[in-house]
Amino acid sequence: MPKFDSGSATDRLHRIEVVTDAALAHLEVERLLEELLKRVRDLLGADTSTVLLLDASGHHLVATAASGIEEEVRQGTRVRLGEGFAGTIAASREPVVLDQVDETTVVNPILWNRGIRSLAGVPLIAGGDLLGVLHVGSLTPRRFSEEDVDVLRVAADRIALAARHRITDADTVAASALQRTLLPGDLPTIPGLDLAARYSPGEAGGVSGDWYDVFKLPSGWLCATIGDVVGRGLPAATVMARLRTATRSYALDSADPAEVLTKLDRHVRHFEPDMMATVSYAMWEPSLARMHISLAGHLNPVVASEKDATDLLELPVDPPVGAGSVPRPRRTTTIDVPPGTTVLFYTDGLVERRTRNLDDGLATLRDSVRSGPADRTCSEVMLKLVGNDPTDDDIAVLALRRRPAEEQLELTLTLDAQPEALAELRTSLRRWLPTVGANEDDVADLLVVIGEASANVIEHAYGPLGGKLELRLRATDGHIEGTIRDEGKWRSPRGANRGRGTQLMRELTDDLHIDYDEHGTTVYLRRAMGAR
Repeated sequence: MPKFDSGSATDRLHRIEVVTDAALAHLEVERLLEELLKRVRDLLGADTSTVLLLDASGHHLVATAASGIEEEVRQGTRVRLGEGFAGTIAASREPVVLDQVDETTVVNPILWNRGIRSLAGVPLIAGGDLLGVLHVGSLTPRRFSEEDVDVLRVAADRIALAARHRITDADTVAASALQRTLLPGDLPTIPGLDLAARYSPGEAGGVSGDWYDVFKLPSGWLCATIGDVVGRGLPAATVMARLRTATRSYALDSADPAEVLTKLDRHVRHFEPDMMATVSYAMWEPSLARMHISLAGHLNPVVASEKDATDLLELPVDPPVGAGSVPRPRRTTTIDVPPGTTVLFYTDGLVERRTRNLDDGLATLRDSVRSGPADRTCSEVMLKLVGNDPTDDDIAVLALRRRPAEEQLELTLTLDAQPEALAELRTSLRRWLPTVGANEDDVADLLVVIGEASANVIEHAYGPLGGKLELRLRATDGHIEGTIRDEGKWRSPRGANRGRGTQLMRELTDDLHIDYDEHGTTVYLRRAMGAR
């Protein structure tokens, strides 16, 4: 590319046109940065050209693209704001020209080790925000002119726009990927409970810190949480991810939602001091008959009974997590959840609009919730409160419905044939059997029978690779009947005096027989309830 005499206005125009060539507009950001750096380098007769962008902390410049000394990028060169050549440009937001390049003027040893003798640099600014620094260097002593600096400014304007798009696009992609990863794809299967959820991104663009989560604890308790981190984009999504993980961790050590939110608040104030979030956190007892809930600045859930009585729960609301010191201990409220009851959690994007105040939105929500299948409840709520209207904010909705007694006559579980599955099996039986009329003796005996049959599957049916255990039970005419099935090839019992478990199983049931075939083994059982 020809170099022009720096003196004439025509040359100045040519120089600007070279940098701002419309043909560059179609290039992707990475390619555009490379092409611009090459053009700037050739145009000014420089030996190097480099772009350093501000990192997420706002305290360092990081070499991002280079032409001539590419190792600046490969080695992850970092310069603190206010230090050395590039740091001074960034801190002052003014051009700097250097005729002496050594450890006294430049903090990046790559430059003086490679023999750079002169440098000129300008800040990258877009929309009033500092994004980074553009600089060029020469291996021979020279004085970069005012016109050279002007050309750098033009290039910097173009690069700043490209960098801003790059940062925005990268953050959006990363935040979207993070949010998709962390929002549950499949909600857990809980016998006696029907679950469904919806997530809808706002049309303002980007992503937010809205999230929901449902998970089981080893104790048999069920936890459900929904929250909204203040802010948008990658920072909010990143904090959301950390809060979700922290909530799960604290849940393992506490059966009190208020205590979990207290720990979460401490976590945010220490590790995320510039962030704040509203959170609703609830725990169901293994029987599902009661819910314990604590609110940190979050909107109250809606509860609809089997008789279609719907209400917005009036619960005490404590400050959001990260909002500062809490004047009193956080509070937990215990709510009875009879069979057929639906509990709906949501974030504020569902009920708040520019054209609708919060009270009207809550009233519409209350009128929209009816107890029924959870998926249908979510669909009806989104239809009536969102419809075809554009929304500025993201929306998360989570519905949990305790199934009515008539829908709980059957229990089906498919578990990994591993010892750890026995705890989940026992929890599910303790939860389901009383709902179909089993008394304490029935529950105790059936836990022994089904537990022994399942333990046999785990020990004998499969080899090291394991397999599946399938339990099917049904309550009918005052009886519990069902099957425990595997698809394995049974191994011989290990040790002496084995087989007593089968005899005990027969004594605790009215009918029990075992079928073996080429596809696996099936244990059939039947027991009258309340007869012993």
